[in-house]
Amino acid sequence: MMEKLTGIHAVREALSAGRPVQSVLVAKGRHGERLEEIVGLARSSGIPVRFEERPRVDRTAGTRDHQGVVALLASETTVSLEDLLSPADSATESRLLVLLDGIEDPQNLGAIIRSALAAGATGVVIPERRAAGLTDAAVRASAGAAAHLQIARVTNLARAVEEIKDAGYWVVGLDERAEKHHTDIDLTGPIAVVLGGEGKGLHQLVKERCDFVVSIPTVGPVRSLNVSVAAGVVLFEVVRQRGGKQGKTGS
Repeated sequence: MMEKLTGIHAVREALSAGRPVQSVLVAKGRHGERLEEIVGLARSSGIPVRFEERPRVDRTAGTRDHQGVVALLASETTVSLEDLLSPADSATESRLLVLLDGIEDPQNLGAIIRSALAAGATGVVIPERRAAGLTDAAVRASAGAAAHLQIARVTNLARAVEEIKDAGYWVVGLDERAEKHHTDIDLTGPIAVVLGGEGKGLHQLVKERCDFVVSIPTVGPVRSLNVSVAAGVVLFEVVRQRGGKQGKTGS
């Protein structure tokens, strides 16, 4: 089934980022500067724009909550792990990857992608099976970030961790039971942060391959954080440390 995006923000970001949009549907009778901007972006890129009656747009979108616009994508815009590990720039010390070990909620996936982009991540790695993919819901939850960040899908995340380590990254897994805290290690070198799925955490094979396993200190009766919140905490600790130190690796 063809991938689609709905909503003004998600469609505008996809067009601005040059994602392979096949066509854009706009509900007849809908007006406004933001929709006009989308139409202009699509036409300037040679992408067909079709104006359809609202029921037709509803059926194409699969929802009535589409803000009057739907983009049909030509293909899923993922990259290979090899491409992700070979960026065009040479700033190897500032590389940051986010690995997701079985995130099933598309809202969490989108929120993590948004935080990853804001933290300067190079890309996100997700499994092909038993995990949320780049669905419309995930893309919308990312608030447009998915259009600007490279996403790699892999068949075996544990094997991908080994490839990432071979490429010179320190791999840091997050586990609420870990004794070492995320602020106890040096995160200024090339880092890959691994986050486990909702309720299940890291799979054992993935956890065993991490260079460090850390937790986020909490107070009160609830020990665990929502995975998207935990991602933000760790990723912006990376940002904080990199603002003060340069060129060091894990310790």
